[in-house]
Amino acid sequence: MKKASLDFLKALLEQPSPSGFEQPVQEVWRRQVKKYADGVRTDVHGNAIAVLNPKGKPRVMLAGHCDEVGFMVNYINDDGFIYFSAIGGVDPVIVSARRVKIFTDKGVIHGVVGRKAIHMMDQEERKKVPEMHKLWVDIGAKDKKETEKLVAIGDPIIFDTGFQVLRNGLAVGRGFDDRVGSFAVAETLRLLAGKKLKAAVYAVSTVQEEIGLRGAKTSAFGIDPDVGIAVDVGNASDHPDVDKQKVGEMKLGKGPSIARGANINPVVGKGLVAAARKNKIPFQMIGAARATGTDANVIQITRSGVAAGLVSVPNRYMHTPVEVISLDDLDNTCKLLTAYIIGLSSTVDFTP
Repeated sequence: MKKASLDFLKALLEQPSPSGFEQPVQEVWRRQVKKYADGVRTDVHGNAIAVLNPKGKPRVMLAGHCDEVGFMVNYINDDGFIYFSAIGGVDPVIVSARRVKIFTDKGVIHGVVGRKAIHMMDQEERKKVPEMHKLWVDIGAKDKKETEKLVAIGDPIIFDTGFQVLRNGLAVGRGFDDRVGSFAVAETLRLLAGKKLKAAVYAVSTVQEEIGLRGAKTSAFGIDPDVGIAVDVGNASDHPDVDKQKVGEMKLGKGPSIARGANINPVVGKGLVAAARKNKIPFQMIGAARATGTDANVIQITRSGVAAGLVSVPNRYMHTPVEVISLDDLDNTCKLLTAYIIGLSSTVDFTP
């Protein structure tokens, strides 16, 4: 991955973006895409939308959601400890004894999710999965009054972890789900800029996917695309304790996955595969036997129906602070989307 692109990805990952609090990351995204888009706007829901060749046909929407799972301040007790609710699907097992950041009107407040020392637990306690509502954040305040001067009910909380490159082109970070999708749709727009296109391309950094695919629903209604491709992460199965007979096979470093199933328009699906093969872009196939849990779900059933597709970056340890992806897979995702859109004809028929 080129340094400029990697710097953009890092800038996106540095921003907090739990569902409902996406505007800091959207600001970074908008600054990047306005360099090569014909127009950039933000809708009332908070979706950031950039367009290239707006008079083209067909109208193609690329959707990568920018929100991540996280937490929200829910209650402050008399001793100044903060209790919180999860935003999106967070595994309670991974929350204890983590450093966190609370984003407030007064700036970032650092804290830790407290955990009783193992020496103070009996054997039964050690076996129990902690309940989310019983976990707390300690910011070092002496009492409730001091905490309330700094933190307000409803403030967002994220894990205090950063981006790091591992071996063999892999990277670890918080929020790859789905900051990499938001990155990919912007990067695809950059790769398409200056190219001769038939299609109108709408790149959308969608909001609130983690709490019900909400941003994709409203932005797709407004854009009214002929084609809508969600760009998300997919669960990699190349690590211990995964039953491939249940979930299929997806490996890091083997290219993005192209979904096939009821949520996927067959013309779009075949077109993505053909573009990958023609341009020698590595890819993997994944079966989706029902509606996917991605933006492709709501895009497909917008208005009178949209020809939907789903391209995913393989991701280990999804919804944890240590998600792992291959940077090559992310690069190839952008190349695949670019090749597919360049090859689109204005007369293509998406009727199955």
